[in-house]
Amino acid sequence: MTNEGALLRRLLAVWLAMLLAAMLPGQDRALAAAEVKPFTFLYVSLAGDGEYAQSKNYTGLVLRDRMPPVDGAIAAIRESRVIGRSIGMKFALEQVELATADDAADQVARHIAGTAAKVVLLDLPLSPFRAVMERFSKSDGVIFFNIRHRDDALRQTECAPGLFHALPSNRMLTDALAQYFKGRGWTRILVLARQTDGDQDFADGFAASAKKFGLTIADRRAFELGNDPRKRDRNNIALLTGGARYDAVFLADGEGEFGRYVPYATFRPRPVAGTDGLIASAWHWTWERYGAPQLNQRFDRRASRRMSPQDWASWVAVRGVVEAVIRGASADVATIKKTLTGDEFALDLYKGVPGGFRPWNHQLRQPILLHTYNAVIARAPIDGFLHKDNILDSLGIDRAESPCRLDRTAP
Repeated sequence: MTNEGALLRRLLAVWLAMLLAAMLPGQDRALAAAEVKPFTFLYVSLAGDGEYAQSKNYTGLVLRDRMPPVDGAIAAIRESRVIGRSIGMKFALEQVELATADDAADQVARHIAGTAAKVVLLDLPLSPFRAVMERFSKSDGVIFFNIRHRDDALRQTECAPGLFHALPSNRMLTDALAQYFKGRGWTRILVLARQTDGDQDFADGFAASAKKFGLTIADRRAFELGNDPRKRDRNNIALLTGGARYDAVFLADGEGEFGRYVPYATFRPRPVAGTDGLIASAWHWTWERYGAPQLNQRFDRRASRRMSPQDWASWVAVRGVVEAVIRGASADVATIKKTLTGDEFALDLYKGVPGGFRPWNHQLRQPILLHTYNAVIARAPIDGFLHKDNILDSLGIDRAESPCRLDRTAP
């Protein structure tokens, strides 16, 4: 079914429900209103979370100014009001802020009990995030959504039956870039990575993507921020990128302090992609097709800022659950899980191809946007890259490669 067809069917169902409600006698309408059932989403964050602290360099420039993505969830709740009323359901969002990360699992358990939440959006640093999921790894009474972390381990060795991922994984992002390189004929890639766990993991992911799509890693080099003349081979961009033959540069610098200087400064005049230059993301505010401008405008009116990938992940997590409640005709957690991972589930992502959750690791299938700072250049999967089951599964670790097999135990 096309996106337009599915949307028209849902709108027609809502219109008919509202028309029938309007035709009820006053007493019957009051009774129907009294029977509205609450459905609570819980958004969990951490007080003083360093992820949202302004990052300034020594000259006072703010290089990273991230905002908590709760506004995405709020926007989705607002959009779901009419359809909620039509099915006798009131979707609501409760926000809680954990005082400390030390006993995150206990705090989350108390808040779930206090709010009777069925779905929890986790916006926590990785350590307390893992602690919460370890506590609830076998819980069947609540669904958790990862709206923040791209780590592949969370989708593989650390996957959990109750955990769903709205953001794409690192491998999905690196696969998208590798497809683009291959499609452009840029087959020899120089990899530059900062010596931190996160950036090295991102570079490792790209190395796996390069192998998957037939690219060659010309060399892999570490860099350091500074001007120590004894380390010029690691802090001088021209020297760092010299002495090798390559068609493009893959850059892994999550902080961006060094990486922002790499485009246009390489020894050879070559395109740069990764964490600077051409970037792979779940969402970008300049995406201009498939209803995206309307979504961006609605979000901007609500939050007075541009929609980030994390905002989009929060929005799509709520929208996905609401859609599952409608399609499964049930607010039961087990039924929602089954609907989300069913072959027939298709969610309009405003990216041109409907998405669904992979049954083996609960990762949201989705197109990836490849963009500069002010324009979307391409959408992956790139034309010409196929998959035997689902074209979106050409991005990320496929079922046969995955150690996570939740489809064998899913309710």
